[in-house]
Amino acid sequence: MPDVRLASPQGKWILLTTVLGSSMAMLDSTVVNVALPRIGQDLDASLAALQWTVNAYMVTLAGLILLGGSLGDRYGRRKVFVLGVVWFAAASLLCGLAPTSGILIAARALQGIGGALLTPGSLALIQASFHSDDRSRAVGLWSGFGGIGAAVGPFLGGWLVTGPGWRWVFLLNVPLALLCAPIALRHVPESADQRAHGRFDVLGAVLGALSLALLTYALIEARGGSLAVALTGAAGLAAAVAFVHVERHRPDPMLPPDIFASRQFTAVNLVTLCVYAAFGGFFFLTALQLQVVAGYSPLAAGTALLPTTALMLLFSSRSGALADRTGPRLPLTVGPLLCAVAMLLMLRVGKGADYLTDVLPALLVMGAGMVTLVAPLTATVLASVDTARAGLASGINNAAARAAGLVAVAALPLLAGMGAEAYRSPTAFDAAFDRAMPICAGVLVLGSALAFALVRRPAPGCPRPECRTHGSVTAPPLEADRPG
Repeated sequence: MPDVRLASPQGKWILLTTVLGSSMAMLDSTVVNVALPRIGQDLDASLAALQWTVNAYMVTLAGLILLGGSLGDRYGRRKVFVLGVVWFAAASLLCGLAPTSGILIAARALQGIGGALLTPGSLALIQASFHSDDRSRAVGLWSGFGGIGAAVGPFLGGWLVTGPGWRWVFLLNVPLALLCAPIALRHVPESADQRAHGRFDVLGAVLGALSLALLTYALIEARGGSLAVALTGAAGLAAAVAFVHVERHRPDPMLPPDIFASRQFTAVNLVTLCVYAAFGGFFFLTALQLQVVAGYSPLAAGTALLPTTALMLLFSSRSGALADRTGPRLPLTVGPLLCAVAMLLMLRVGKGADYLTDVLPALLVMGAGMVTLVAPLTATVLASVDTARAGLASGINNAAARAAGLVAVAALPLLAGMGAEAYRSPTAFDAAFDRAMPICAGVLVLGSALAFALVRRPAPGCPRPECRTHGSVTAPPLEADRPG
């Protein structure tokens, strides 16, 4: 039984280790968008290359995050966590030194593998190390500090791009890893799940990541309309079908199909796909719009995005408490609608946009919408499955959100008619941005309609989220398995 107390020196070292590790991945998911224009200029990259700079990371992270958690349970959570930290840092170093966009994209894919190892591992270490009386508080501190990391990410990214240069967005992970890994090896106890058995679903993980990669490639390159693009898209669909077939017939699948027997779980994941697709497209394009069209510096653009995550940090726990009283249907219906209004308000952000009158109102409404929906979404996911499967349900929901975001980053420029060199022309990018925001708003309205039609109040006594403070805009918080 875990017996480390939070107030002990070892407990503080464990908390520091997990915060450092998870912050590496969380920072990376928010700072890169701000650096994209400078990356494009420095490496002479096309818009497609910038899309891949974001999506190569998301493909491997979304495809392998469930497998990463299973590896820690089987071979040792500390061991896999440290491996993830070192892997992530090595890939970050390669990103920072990349001489071409192709090498940067490959390094980003490697980064995603490291992220898939360390992201679930940080929470698993808390679960396995702390005494039961302290675990909820430790998880709360971990999620709160992680949220602060997500909040300062765009600001830090903007400062680095404006000052030392965009390469330091990635190189910053190296000293963090050099601090994190030795602390973990010295102070964090090793643990594993003695109940873990059976073969790893490596085939399922590979097919899932492959289908995402092929479909993403087809969407990004679809402007050319070539036979190769069509064949790649068909191969991606075939890989997705094969993934479903494998998961249905394996004795220990990574994604057990029977978990979708819960209509509530299926419904809330459909809502997740809609809202995080819109969020992924929004934050990708907004970071470019503020710099390419509005003329903001990377630092100003990063700072401009702070209100959204600040609102989530301040009010996400209160939103969860309110949803406990009202039920999830109302916030999951209203939240996406508020975010849709924010997308439409962004149409005011053009050349020479004033921050206080044009940008800030949209981001405040966006933050209010995200505050309204994210905590109830997580609570509903947990409440829709058996207590012992809370970690699995949360992992699936987290992976679904990341997959939705990467598909949106691939598809939205295509749907908005954004040319391969659009980010080099303020006029062309502004016109495409004005077409993209209503598309995002429409996807959010669809998510709201699904929530209103399908989400119901959970039964009493369902598991509650332990991560009550959250600041990430790329995915809902991860939760751990609970004793059955």
